[in-house]
Amino acid sequence: MTESTDRTPEYEQGSLSLVGAIALGTGVMIGAGIFALTGQMAEMTGRLFPLAFLSAALIVSFSAYSYVKMSRAYPSAGGIGMYLQKAYGPTLPTAFHALLMYFSMVIAQSFLARTFGSYTLELVDVENRSLLVPSLGVALLLLAFLINLTANKWIQGVASVLGVIKIGGIIVFGVVGVLVADAVEMEVSASASDASLSGFLGATALGILAFKGFTTITNSGSEIQDPHRNLGRAIMISIGLCVVIYALVGFAVASNLSLGEIIESQDYSLAAAARPALGEAAVWFTVILAMLATAGGIIASVFAVSRMLAMLTEMKLVPHRHFHMPGSIQKHTLVYTIVLGLLLTAFFDLSRIAALGIIFYLIMDMAIHWGVYRHLRHDVGANAAVLVVAMLLDAVVLAGFVWVKATTDPLVLVVAVVGMALILLGEWLFLSSRKSPDDNGHSHSH
Repeated sequence: MTESTDRTPEYEQGSLSLVGAIALGTGVMIGAGIFALTGQMAEMTGRLFPLAFLSAALIVSFSAYSYVKMSRAYPSAGGIGMYLQKAYGPTLPTAFHALLMYFSMVIAQSFLARTFGSYTLELVDVENRSLLVPSLGVALLLLAFLINLTANKWIQGVASVLGVIKIGGIIVFGVVGVLVADAVEMEVSASASDASLSGFLGATALGILAFKGFTTITNSGSEIQDPHRNLGRAIMISIGLCVVIYALVGFAVASNLSLGEIIESQDYSLAAAARPALGEAAVWFTVILAMLATAGGIIASVFAVSRMLAMLTEMKLVPHRHFHMPGSIQKHTLVYTIVLGLLLTAFFDLSRIAALGIIFYLIMDMAIHWGVYRHLRHDVGANAAVLVVAMLLDAVVLAGFVWVKATTDPLVLVVAVVGMALILLGEWLFLSSRKSPDDNGHSHSH
């Protein structure tokens, strides 16, 4: 009976190794990035899309600087939520930007879920994909929920095994794809007239979405072994691995499909690229690899984001209700995270899910850099020039991405603005009411 009413946190200090943390980070990055973003990026910037991945890697390298410095100084299961509180205190800016990160991570889970559905259907000949894709995505989210109810060592074990299979398989795909191609060429002249600066910046922004999984590692701060040392190492190693893998696969896809084919098959472009290069057996290999990759990515992301929301709850920055559910706050935030992910998976397509995710993330990322620059750079030993460059790069790619969406899909910008306004208003009302002496938002009573 005691266990069913225990609301205390269940962070297991030292339960995540360096390899396990890297597996969690790369699990989210590779699953979200290379399998579904390639076609969308090609649509924005033509044959230059592999260079957009490299451009995104450069920007993320600057962005990671703040997180590495903060993680070494303040390792915490709250990750970004704790970093924001250190910079801004228990205030509206902290709560607002932390929730932007939370929603961007939930959006990434939905992105992975729909990618899983898109690739899985390549194994069967079906006409109506519109219902089956989200249905398969929903099923995967429910499986991830069940796995995340288990102990950390099981989550780490599953993510690590899937991570090794995924990374090895994608490297094989990239190397073989380049070797069997007639030539590794970008056909820049063919796409030069279609490419634009805003399009390249927009594609770079999407590429950042493929790397932002490194922030997953920060949420495991109090659980990783020797966090002051290993958090920063895990972040840098994860980014480095993904730079190599994305570049390799990007060139392989560009070498085996025309630009039109990449765009047409944008939700499952790696499987499409495998077909002319290596035949149907390679398609099966790629699809199964994508299924394992997206599944591992969701398991890793759910693990991290539910802990972030739990920490925000413990910090009394977000409202929380038990709804008569047993177990700890972390179990409750796991339920909330999965339910929200299910709704996004069921009702949003891949391109709009990605757009919302990158807008929320870049705004939050700039807030992290500004907070470190303005309040913490001396405490954590950060270089002011690097922080300024990181903010400027974020602002430039966000502006380019918003311009592209304003001319092609303005509705997604409306949804983003309305969503942020609702988050801001809701947090303002909650934080205002929290000042009341009757506040019991985190009461353990039923």
